[in-house]
Amino acid sequence: MRTFAAIVTMLATSVAAQAESWTTYRIPEAGTSVDIPASLFTETAGKPDGYGQQFRTADGRADLTVQAVSNGEGLSPAAFLARKGPPSGIIYKRVTPKFFVVSSIKRDKIWYDRCNFSRSYVHCVLINYPAAEKRQWDRVVTRISHSLGGG
Repeated sequence: MRTFAAIVTMLATSVAAQAESWTTYRIPEAGTSVDIPASLFTETAGKPDGYGQQFRTADGRADLTVQAVSNGEGLSPAAFLARKGPPSGIIYKRVTPKFFVVSSIKRDKIWYDRCNFSRSYVHCVLINYPAAEKRQWDRVVTRISHSLGGG
């Protein structure tokens, strides 16, 4: 019988191995682009508001949304985030004049949202993944987050 730690290690190794094949996902209407691990997020899971695509892992443990929404009002990252009404209990929050990042844990999953601001659009990635696998997901989340761009 495997221990919980052995199962987490096995799943974590799987995350790293599956994140080896990356591709760039683009939203032409908004100029959004982001690197995603296509070998990890193998299934489409619907459309978000605005433009973009939702993806999930084959086993449903994690999901990724790439989204662009109009910023016709020209809201700053701080104002946009405040209007969005994020839940209380945010563990990590960084707001600059050009982007925001918020993250926390809900129901044993880490949720991570990053939105970059351009003249006309807000370009976002939203990622949900098992909190027990945080360390194994760190590289994946970092690469996705740092690759997010928009016109």
